[in-house]
This record gives sequence, C-alpha cells and structure tokens, in this order.
Amino acid sequence: MRLITEVASAAGISEEHLELYGKYKSKLAPTLWDELKHKPDGKLVLVTAVNPTPAGEGKTLTTIGLTQALNAAGVKTVAALREPSLGPCLGMKGGATGGGKAQIVPADEINLHFTGDIHAVTSAHNLLSAMIDNHMFQGNVLGLDPQRIVWKRVMDMNDRSLRSIVTGLGDGNGTVRESGFQITTASEIMAVLCLCDNLADLKLRLGRMLVGYDQLGQPVTAKDLGAVEAMTALLKEAVKPNLVQTLEGTPVIVHGGPFANIAHGCSSVIGTRYALKLGDVVVTEAGFGADLGAEKFMDIKCRQAGLAPSAAVLVVTVKSLKYNGGVRKEELYAGNREALLSGLSNMERHIENLGKFGVPVLVALNHFEGDVPSEIEEVLNACSLLGVPAAVSKVWAEGSAGGLELAAELKKLLDREDAGSYAPLYEDSLDIPSKINKIVTEIYRGAEVAFSPAAKRSLAIIERLGLQQLQVCMAKTPYSFSDQPRLLGAPEGFTMGVRDITLSLGAGFAVVITGNIVTMPGLPAKPAAEGLSVDEDGVINGLE
Repeated sequence: MRLITEVASAAGISEEHLELYGKYKSKLAPTLWDELKHKPDGKLVLVTAVNPTPAGEGKTLTTIGLTQALNAAGVKTVAALREPSLGPCLGMKGGATGGGKAQIVPADEINLHFTGDIHAVTSAHNLLSAMIDNHMFQGNVLGLDPQRIVWKRVMDMNDRSLRSIVTGLGDGNGTVRESGFQITTASEIMAVLCLCDNLADLKLRLGRMLVGYDQLGQPVTAKDLGAVEAMTALLKEAVKPNLVQTLEGTPVIVHGGPFANIAHGCSSVIGTRYALKLGDVVVTEAGFGADLGAEKFMDIKCRQAGLAPSAAVLVVTVKSLKYNGGVRKEELYAGNREALLSGLSNMERHIENLGKFGVPVLVALNHFEGDVPSEIEEVLNACSLLGVPAAVSKVWAEGSAGGLELAAELKKLLDREDAGSYAPLYEDSLDIPSKINKIVTEIYRGAEVAFSPAAKRSLAIIERLGLQQLQVCMAKTPYSFSDQPRLLGAPEGFTMGVRDITLSLGAGFAVVITGNIVTMPGLPAKPAAEGLSVDEDGVINGLE
C-alpha cells in the first residue's frame, strides 16, 4: 500500500485537507470542497448488475477493477463506493471490498470499523430512540401516542431475534410498548447522511425525521423533541467522506452504506461530488440488481443531488444467467447452454430498464475460472444482437490489465455525442400510488399492485399530510424482479403485494415494504463469522 498522503497528492489533494486515520486512510476535510467546488465535474458512471445469485456477481469488484483499468489507460478516474456493514460481513456475504487483484485496502479495516461512520449513525439513531422514551417518561408534553411511535432502534448486526421487542417492562422503566430493531444500514439517518449536501443540510434533514404521531394524529419530528443538535454532534465527523486506495494505488472515496433492498442503496452525495471534482471519470455502484440499486440511484440520488450519469455498466456472469435459467448453485460450473439461453432474459430485462432512464449501457461479463468459453460467446453474441457493447472483465485475476478491454469500451461510450440524456422514471408531481405502480409495471413488469389494509391506511396519512411529492424507495427482495425470491429470470404479469408504507421525511422518500422483506436480516445457517480467525500477529483471515 502507498501512504494515503501519496495517494491524495496524486489525486490533487494537499495534505492540509486530510484528517488522517493512521497511514492508509483519511477523511477529507470540508476545506477541500472550498478548493474544488468551482472545478468542472467529471463524467459519472454507474456500475450495477443482474439480480444477485448465491454464486456472486462481482459488482464492487468490477467497479474497483474498472477504476484501475481506466487509470492505467490514462483516464484520471476516482471510484465512489459504500461502506461495508458488519451485518453481511459477518453474515452471508463476507467482506465487501472486492477481491483478487481488484480490491480496496486496507480491506480488513474497511470491512470492520473503518473510521467509525456506521457506529456514529447507530449512536445518533439510538439517542433519538432514548429521547423518545424519556420524553414520554418525563410527562409527554408533546402528547405522543405510544401506539403510533414509528422510530425503532438499530444495530449494525444481523439479529432476527430483535425484530420485535417490548420496551418499558419492569417498575419505573417507562411506557410499555411494542417496538423493534432494524439494521443500521436501514436507518433513516444513514439515508440522510448519504443524501445531504453538507452539515447544514444534514441538520435540516434530521429535524424533519418522523418519530411518531400525537393523540390527534399530527406528526411529531426529531426537531420537536430537541434532538437535532445532539445527533449532529455525533455525526459531525461521519459526514466527512473517507479516502482509501485500490491495490494499484488509485483513489477511492468510501462513504455511507445504505442497503438497496431496504434503503436507497447508494454511497453519499457528498462523496460523489468530491469524486466528480477530482476525476475526469467517476465510477460508482448501487446495491443489488439494477431493479433496486440502479432504479433508486436514478430516481432518488440523482434527482435529489442534481446528478446526471453518463453511462451504466451492467455486471453479468455466465453463472448468474444459468442460475436464472434454473440451474442449481452446485451445478453452475457445468456447461448448460439451454439454461444459459433461458437466463439471458434477466440480462435483457435489466438492459431494457436502464434504457428507460436515457443512459447508455455497457455489459461487463465478469469472468470466473472454469467459465465455458462457448457460453461466454453466447452472452457476447446476445449483447451484439441487442446492440449493446460488451466486454469480458478479468480484473479479479489480472487487475487493471484484465479490465483494459472493458475500459476501452466504456471510453468509446462516453465519447459518443449521441450517448443519451438521463431522466428519472417518474415525475415528482405523481401521487405515491402512481409512482409505485409505474415502478412495478415498467421496471418489475408486474401487472398490478395490491395494497394491504395497513398500506392503505398509510396512503391515507400521506394524502392527509400532503406528502405526495415524496419519492418512492421500494423495499423488495433483491433476488427477483417480483416480490417472490424464487421467481427468477424475467417474470411478468404478477401482482406485487405492498405490506406497508413508512415515511422517511428527512430522506425525502416513502419506503414501500413489499412481500416478506424485513429491515433486520438474520444470520444464515453457517455465518461468515464462523470462518474468521486472528493469528498471533493480529492478522485477520477469512474476511473475504
């Protein structure tokens, strides 16, 4: 690893704008923005993927490798990524810093505590939770209805046993009421941190957050409870983006970590804006498949921040396509042309959907050892028939050298004068049900939306409070276009069930909870935590 001061210097950042966290990672001081803000923006490229499968697609890996390859090809490029959550790192997925020769480092530190941003979000969120219960204990002058408090608690760990809890049990411990925990990445404070423009905007957004309703049905906010300044104090360092590097020493800004299946799934606006001033090209990613992360990137992040992406890279693997064609995980390495051709429908659907945002698409076929050459050719031929450029990416094995073909194709796409023009899928002026319906019918290809009684009550509240201008953040299984995880490929004509709708007024969106999605994941039968070990020198093994 290069010293982070050297990485910063090569990126055009002087040491006076660094707030060092050891030798290899740093926060970027607000003074840097004063120096950068008048510079022109680079071009923004989103890396997204087909629906995720147990075999893994390598979206973050591709983002990192493509960034290295563009720099190796002489294009000044900065990556903008999310921070890993301890939940998946110790649960199902393991680490989230890439792999092979396309990693960001120091990987163990980034995957675990990093610079403390996620812990700060946890603390700020739970402070507000404590202040809500204390307010009721001390007399409840705001008249909060204990049965209509919507603010839960959070922790950065998968723990299904905490999804539903009862607080206040025991004499003198406050009002007894039902509540629960979410994972920190689902906290509205995480969304607010990632969507705010600066510290002042963070304060405004924190103040708008809904904590519950009073006895008359009127909303009560964090500002009403007097919690904003203390939460801001806990978050004042977390709002600063973090600078790290790839294995090849290229700069990467890592900031914020919302999940895309239960939140908006994009790294911070602040970090992206810094990157756009530092690079001629910025490569960023959004979580899970394009039906979730990319849709929210286009409809929420870009809309709120005034960003206009120049291209989208869709990560595809031969294994993911065969899985969507009906092949079991254990048989994905065996050749199966019929299943591959069937699974291509998933890739084609994502390509069509990305086109609806007016953004040109490049397919990155992430290569795995053992891929059947004839099946790789089938995917490339399918892309050719669709009129979409494609390239095989071997960045895991070869680093930047394995991504040069992909980088060259992206550069050609970015240099085109008729590259397209970004536009969100829906207008803000549409009401919430119409926005939901547009996403379901045009992105998921469902036939209709079925609102539960609870969802209908939430829609009535939204209408009563005049909140139709909110954007929509779909909480949905990442494994299918539908709300049914096992409905693979490119299903259509299904009914999307909406279980409830919650309001994230600070983030500026309504969270639409579909199917059986939960905001506090559980650990799998064999958690990744069981595979970790620490040697006598303190080196962590197994965090991959």
